[in-house]
Amino acid sequence: MPPRGWTPTPFVTETVGGGWHTCMYLSRTNNFVSLYSQVQQERIICLNGEVDETMSASIVAQLLFLEADNPQKPIHLYINSPGGSVTAGLAIYDTMTYIASPVSTICVGQAASMGSLLLCGGQPGKRYCLPHSSIMIHQPSGGYFGQATDIAIHAKEILRVRAQLNQIYQRHLTGKKQLSLDEIEKLMERDYFMGAAEALELGIVDEILDRRVLSQEKGGEGEGKPPAV
Repeated sequence: MPPRGWTPTPFVTETVGGGWHTCMYLSRTNNFVSLYSQVQQERIICLNGEVDETMSASIVAQLLFLEADNPQKPIHLYINSPGGSVTAGLAIYDTMTYIASPVSTICVGQAASMGSLLLCGGQPGKRYCLPHSSIMIHQPSGGYFGQATDIAIHAKEILRVRAQLNQIYQRHLTGKKQLSLDEIEKLMERDYFMGAAEALELGIVDEILDRRVLSQEKGGEGEGKPPAV
């Protein structure tokens, strides 16, 4: 099995005459086969586990690579994460909104803390979750020990980040009721857990996916939906 905390990065090789393809590989030490290289050919990125600097660097690199390959073609980001570092998560979020390729987001399992922000930050109309997904939003947390002046500086920074995250949520929430910044701040005072239906009502996601429906033509997926591998 891959080690805990392992962040999968697909392997890419160039083809004769131009273009690229990903390759499956076998680890000599752990005897496991990477499927992430295979799914990247379908422009799928998997964000699994805690959002940290290593995870962020891998996701950002994959987003930039797929945009360079085809700026008009959508990218599908599957999220199963308990959250993690705010700065690492915002690096992914900023890259998602910066690149030309539209990024659809799909929650499988859970999208908590920064995971929920990335989920709702996907392309409008292309944010999905599966029926038994768990989504959690809350204010950022942090601790610092030191001189009183330094503690005050870090407290001020936490408040700045909190206001920034509230604004991001307000920008992307598309529920029937448009929440004010004060309402969002109150909602996020404590850990706020919700299921798929409430996430849909709040506007964190646009649709709950139950079962993949293939289109009649060429056995393909419905328009705009995450592709099958």
